[in-house]
Amino acid sequence: MNIIFIGTSDFAVPILKFLIINCTGFNPVNINIITQPDKPVGRQQKLQASPVKQMALKYKIPIFQPENIKDQKNIELIKKMQPDLIIVASYGQILPKEILEIPKFGCLNIHASLLPKYRGASPIQSAILNNDKETGITIILMDEKMDTGKIISNTKIKIQNNDTSQILHDKLAHLGADLLIKTLPKYIQEVKKIIKFWKKEHQKNLTIKQIDFINPLFISLNSSLKKQNESNASYTKILKKEYGKIDWTKSAQEIERQIRAFSPWPGSFTKFKDKKLKIFQVKIIQRLNHCNLQPDNFFLTENKQLAIQCGQGILVIEELQIEGKKKMSSQEFLKGHSI
Repeated sequence: MNIIFIGTSDFAVPILKFLIINCTGFNPVNINIITQPDKPVGRQQKLQASPVKQMALKYKIPIFQPENIKDQKNIELIKKMQPDLIIVASYGQILPKEILEIPKFGCLNIHASLLPKYRGASPIQSAILNNDKETGITIILMDEKMDTGKIISNTKIKIQNNDTSQILHDKLAHLGADLLIKTLPKYIQEVKKIIKFWKKEHQKNLTIKQIDFINPLFISLNSSLKKQNESNASYTKILKKEYGKIDWTKSAQEIERQIRAFSPWPGSFTKFKDKKLKIFQVKIIQRLNHCNLQPDNFFLTENKQLAIQCGQGILVIEELQIEGKKKMSSQEFLKGHSI
């Protein structure tokens, strides 16, 4: 079986690794990797390979890095790879219909939410921001639109009160890998049965060449999977750096969730004496206000803890980073800064 794995970010790495290690049941297996081109990073703008490319190099798997996967020349190269199955996880580009129709077993996408909730680029952050109690992984058979394909399988996980996006991201990445390995054998067998039945039903009316050309997956299997309920659909945005600016008129609960949701990126920040102050960890104080302070006012609690008044409630700041300095505890910060 020829498999193309399409992915880029850290989220895709455990899924790819599990695929490499656990695909022995589909012998012989040939895996190719498609990932985003190397990107310049840091002050010196040195080119850096994606996490998926780094994993592929480790296992000596062939790599293809198209600038635009929709270009016809790239589509033709993918056709020459003759994939039986394409698996997508956190790639960063939308696949065109012409690619979706290449593999006879279809294109599967591993998405970090319980679809149709939180389609799009930031499902993990959205789940924390909205104070959801659970989230999960959904594997879908891809169609032309974003995250709208029919559902093959899904699984849930509870969101803990101290989960940051990074922590939840790592949990979901491994959950996605586990779900794929459980789902794939059953899925492959089901598709094989459908293909066998479809060819038997149509071989009297079509030539062998026509039967091989037509992809029965999109005629038969696509109608048997669970359709997403569009009335429950919601969409997420691509996160921007400016989203991290804290609005202190919001409640302490909302701001605490933002800090966890935007950790590590885009981060949450404010101003302290005209310097940018990044805030990494906070704790909510149950009292609603402090001496009638206005939002965005820092003060020290009775226990000499650094705190700030919010629109409703108070946050104690436990870990932060002032512009030009390293990350530190609030106690370390107070040694060099007066409130």
